[in-house]
Amino acid sequence: MCGRFTLNQPATALAHIFHVQQAMDLAAGYNIAPTQMVATVLHKLDSDKREFQQLRWGLIPSWAKDSGIGAKLINARAETVAEKPSFRSAFKHRRCLVLADGFYEWQKQQGKKQPFYFRLQDEQPFAFAGLWETWRCLRQPPGGTPSNEEITSCTILTTAANELMQPIHDRMPVILEPQDYDLWLDPQVQTPQPLQQLLHPYPAPAMTAYPVSTLVNNARHNSPECIMPISEG
Repeated sequence: MCGRFTLNQPATALAHIFHVQQAMDLAAGYNIAPTQMVATVLHKLDSDKREFQQLRWGLIPSWAKDSGIGAKLINARAETVAEKPSFRSAFKHRRCLVLADGFYEWQKQQGKKQPFYFRLQDEQPFAFAGLWETWRCLRQPPGGTPSNEEITSCTILTTAANELMQPIHDRMPVILEPQDYDLWLDPQVQTPQPLQQLLHPYPAPAMTAYPVSTLVNNARHNSPECIMPISEG
């Protein structure tokens, strides 16, 4: 799975890397957690250009009765995403890039969980394969006025772990290759086959990992100390 990640790149650099014309205000994130706002890239609805959007992490299906379900849908399995009721519409029509430059996973060690930090060897930012959805509150309290609450949220796809990840966890987030961004974002592509071919483990030799402090266990900790390596044992 993917339950925490980082993004600490200048907004202007991200705009250049992901071919978005306008940069966005973006604070450094060393411990991004579910239900927080995350930086994404998607296609503008009225053109083929890309745009930045801040979305809430944890997808809320349009048919959900309340927003609480989003905390349980932070990830979608690549193997079943095209069939699951919570994700199949978004997989067909509403795909996005979730921007990151690293992520965490925990390994069970003698009854405890040791966090590890994963990033690319070149330390460049990358994109998780994501889906997005807009949810509107349909409830109306007795004698009250209808709620106008609207939330646009997202989820991160996961796949089988690569060789680097396997000793830590059996799943990993789907990291897309830059040459595949256009296909993933293309709203005209709605058949599963070409999309499923993108949802594979990222090459292990292009990544690195190391243990970090348990500071990251608490989402309130958001500082460079979260990604500093520590010695094992």
